[in-house]
Amino acid sequence: MSAGITQTHPQYTQSTLPGDSDQPEAFDVIIIGTGSGNSILTADYDHLKVAIIERDVFGGTCLNRGCIPTKMFVYAADVAQNVSHASTYGIDATIDKVRWPDIVQRVFGRIDPIPPSGLAYRRGAENTTVFEGTATFTGAKDIEIAMNDGSTRRVSGTNIVVAVGARPVIPDIDGLDQVCYHTSDTIMRLPQLPERLIVFGAGYIATEMAHVFGALGSKVTIVNRSGRFLTREDESVSQRFTEIYQDRFDCHMNARVDHVSQDGDEITVRLHVDGKEIEIVGDALLVATGRMPNGDLVHAAAAGIAIDMDGYVITDEQLRTNVPGIWALGDVSNENQLKHVANAEARIVAHNVVHPEILRPVDLYPVPHAVFAGPHVASVGPTEQELRHLGVHYITAIQNYGDVAYGWAMEDTRHFCKVIADPDTRLLLGAHIIGPQSSILIQQLIQGMRFGQTVDQMAREQLWIHPSLTEVVENALLKL
Repeated sequence: MSAGITQTHPQYTQSTLPGDSDQPEAFDVIIIGTGSGNSILTADYDHLKVAIIERDVFGGTCLNRGCIPTKMFVYAADVAQNVSHASTYGIDATIDKVRWPDIVQRVFGRIDPIPPSGLAYRRGAENTTVFEGTATFTGAKDIEIAMNDGSTRRVSGTNIVVAVGARPVIPDIDGLDQVCYHTSDTIMRLPQLPERLIVFGAGYIATEMAHVFGALGSKVTIVNRSGRFLTREDESVSQRFTEIYQDRFDCHMNARVDHVSQDGDEITVRLHVDGKEIEIVGDALLVATGRMPNGDLVHAAAAGIAIDMDGYVITDEQLRTNVPGIWALGDVSNENQLKHVANAEARIVAHNVVHPEILRPVDLYPVPHAVFAGPHVASVGPTEQELRHLGVHYITAIQNYGDVAYGWAMEDTRHFCKVIADPDTRLLLGAHIIGPQSSILIQQLIQGMRFGQTVDQMAREQLWIHPSLTEVVENALLKL
């Protein structure tokens, strides 16, 4: 992230167009959204008239309320959890105090001061105009901007890039609209650490935030409508993760939320679990039940942009929409909703907009992801259940952390690396790791998959440092 933030912050041009003009101001390129859209402008755009439209803070979800701040909180939670488990290693240690306001300040005291002009390489260029407001399509190439100062602007673009991201899904629950609940947008800015936190959800946001608040001292109660956590992960990983979280937290599985209410600062949730009605009470409520693309917020349909049944903007392999000159990238068009995917797509769009004669296709294989919860989880490629459903022939191997030297040193008894391969080609199909440093351990497997190495080449044709934790990956490959 730091590589994309310059130390000098050039002045950008704020729009001073008169409102309600009869004709929209014409631009060569319009970029809607400044998450990964922020990185599109390079020197190739110096000869073009460019507009950037942002309705909120520059930098998007990742910088302001997603990847970066959450992992800063997760790191603090990991430190606290390590201290609480120190007695395992013959070290008696306790946490004297958790200074939640200081933790919040450490995170947002670094993020919030970053000026808008410091977030993009070329946005200080004279050819770039920034519109701070909400963009909505009024036609294929026409956009109306409700400026944050209350005025209205109209613009049109030869090329338009839709990079408006996604937002939290708010479920239809009786009484929820009358309660002061939080989403991932707001939960990290609580002024005080809640004594009792209720979490709706069982995906990556719910599990990461449960880890953060639980490790730092909150009593966490999780309401899960399914029987497992992280159900999109490999079944072995999901099952083990569920066992660990049921040991750590008060978990209500296969639960239906019937009603939510608030009395003063106290929130009450009425659940239906296993044929019984129960009530749980907390001081704060986090709703983390998924995210949805923002194509509807910019009225993409008004431009004639095709959208699938889940609300994602449809693009081809060059990231063009069905409307000539309109492109899309990131969470608004890719169900992976991953920052590294959006960044890769931004590089493709950046090239294709200015080089229409030599369009490049996007090639994301293989797409990895990680969950920075407690424990961490990392995955690449299909899960075993997905391969089974497709009827694909495969072989698997599992290596426990505790059965390699470094895992033994860690006294690890619950974590493992699972690899899946094609028995005929010997190519790795997928890998799924649950445990410390899983997002690092999996990277060498991603590289092997990307460059077509067999599991035998990965295991045998390099030296693995002994006794590092990477031996958990080496031994899993050797078992294949």
